[in-house]
Amino acid sequence: MNYIYLSFYRRTTMKIDRMIGILSILLQQEKVTAPYLAEKFEVSRRTINRDIDALCMAGIPLVTEAGQNGGVSIMEGYKIDRTLFTTQDMQAILAGLRSLDSISGTNQYQQLMEKLSAGASNLIAGDTHILIDLSSWYKSALSPKIEFLHSAILSSNKVSFTYHSPKGETQRTVEPYDLIFQWAGWYLWGWCERREAFRLFKLMRMMDLSLGESFEKRAVFLPDLSPKQIFPPQFQITAKIDPVYKWRLVEEFGPESFHALPDGMLLFSAAFFDKQSVVGWIASFGGGAELLEPAELRQEVFRFAESICKKYGSSFE
Repeated sequence: MNYIYLSFYRRTTMKIDRMIGILSILLQQEKVTAPYLAEKFEVSRRTINRDIDALCMAGIPLVTEAGQNGGVSIMEGYKIDRTLFTTQDMQAILAGLRSLDSISGTNQYQQLMEKLSAGASNLIAGDTHILIDLSSWYKSALSPKIEFLHSAILSSNKVSFTYHSPKGETQRTVEPYDLIFQWAGWYLWGWCERREAFRLFKLMRMMDLSLGESFEKRAVFLPDLSPKQIFPPQFQITAKIDPVYKWRLVEEFGPESFHALPDGMLLFSAAFFDKQSVVGWIASFGGGAELLEPAELRQEVFRFAESICKKYGSSFE
């Protein structure tokens, strides 16, 4: 990965976050001093002065006054009503920003939100009552990939990587466009040179990422991420499930997916993407599930069980 580029990206992002924070404070307070801002954002007064100059160049009419009662303020008449966002709105935004911290490995987004909510004491972290964790068991491997790919998206640079899928290992070069969190996992949506089409790539299947040349952005559309589109159902199955596994049916498919039989067993029905998914799912119950339909997949489950017995049966003779 191009760590020099990532370092530049971090510095740029920190500056933008700081400038947003300064503007938010100025929108909520009549006047503040440069030393106050320098202490709050833990930077030098010179850095704050450069930020103020940048905000002025961006068209924000800031007024600076010298002297004992001087400071920095926004020109009268320009201020936005601070009630543009209600407390509930701000708490929802905070919950979303904190969820981004769960994958970044930092608290930079929460710090940004604290700056945005300066002066609103009821917006402390504990008041949101909503905690969203977008990370995974493999956070240490995932967070650097997200940061790297996000940088490549912002700079319009191609990325190359080794991709591992059920069909094998391939080398891919992709124009990255969007990072997507779906089905409890992170994906990259981009134009694949190998396939000459937009494709969805699971981040945890990527290895050996590297930054490539810049590219001209093409017209992009977001994918249809409905389960039926990404995982079109191929098999409608019916199975009897031991009631001790009722919690799994509720969690994975919902309470409408089954009903109790007179003998206490649960009759389950749902659509599956492929036969491997069916066999693996039934096998995950051990002896607690029996596939009833379709008949051809009963044979697949039998052959799977038979292969397991051949591998492990001799160990117990």
